[in-house]
Amino acid sequence: MEYTVLGRSGMRVSRICLGTATFGVAPDPQEAERIVSAALDHGINFIDTADVYGNMPVFDRIGAPPAVERESAETILGRALRGRRDEVFIATKSNGITGSGVNDRGLSRRHVIRQVEESLRRLETDWIDLYYAHDPDPDTPLAETLQVYDDLIRQGKLRAVGLSNHPACKVAQALWIADDLRLSSAPVAAEVKYSLVDRVAERELGPACAEFDVSIVPYAPLHGGLLADLSVLDRDVSGDQRFGAPGFPPSEVALAQEVDRLAREWGLPMQQVALAWLLSRPAVASAIVGPESVEELYADASAADVLLDVEQLDALTALAEEPPAFHHRAGDGPQQPSSASIQS
Repeated sequence: MEYTVLGRSGMRVSRICLGTATFGVAPDPQEAERIVSAALDHGINFIDTADVYGNMPVFDRIGAPPAVERESAETILGRALRGRRDEVFIATKSNGITGSGVNDRGLSRRHVIRQVEESLRRLETDWIDLYYAHDPDPDTPLAETLQVYDDLIRQGKLRAVGLSNHPACKVAQALWIADDLRLSSAPVAAEVKYSLVDRVAERELGPACAEFDVSIVPYAPLHGGLLADLSVLDRDVSGDQRFGAPGFPPSEVALAQEVDRLAREWGLPMQQVALAWLLSRPAVASAIVGPESVEELYADASAADVLLDVEQLDALTALAEEPPAFHHRAGDGPQQPSSASIQS
């Protein structure tokens, strides 16, 4: 496994990050624990989760227990890491809806402190290595959120912070605020949906992160499995269907077919090609994969050892049109778990 330093944090993380969005659904809790153990044994030390992952209705699917009967992904992860906490760099998040109260969401001091305490309890740990603002919160000034993060860092509950699904202007604003107020909560990472199929982040966020030494941590790097194996098209549930969204449009399938053609020509598995391309992009530190089995984990993890040559990288880059301008949420924020919940 290859490792890299995350932003300016000085902390080294594996170039493949284990995602837990659907823990408790697919994989079920027992397989999830096996996946966590296998990931650590394979050298993966970076695990991504969130306070809303796993046990919300949006994750419901046939064959899995309903949301009210499922544990949260954080709870499953905490149990799986018993006795191995020091081996792992844990990232979690808040801003999703966690209850029926009007303040059970957002990035206010009240909600952030409560959710950090809840995450620490569920994860069975004393600290969180990386804490993301899951989405922008239009009701809370960014300075307020960064100040509470700073307080939690000084208390030893957080080690570093990041921004998830935030546009480049917000990343730059956060860095400016942290510098101006002498806060220790300047973001070191930006989590965003990013793959060969979805390259929106390259227009604004990518150049900003490269300029300011903020690591990009892509989720859905295999676009819901479409860039892992075309057999995903035969599954009952795949891609964004796992979160109640439509299936793959024809244009995305056509692009994936071209990736598959090139991978076969080069004698490489499709997911290795897609992940290796992404890991070669500027500012990208680690790609979040969401395997549903130990076998899928091993297939994804092997991509960290693949180096494509310049001609191969150029051929893959040429498959997609220039990405449109970055689009981000506004208004009242997410009414269900954000797309940050969507992983490979």
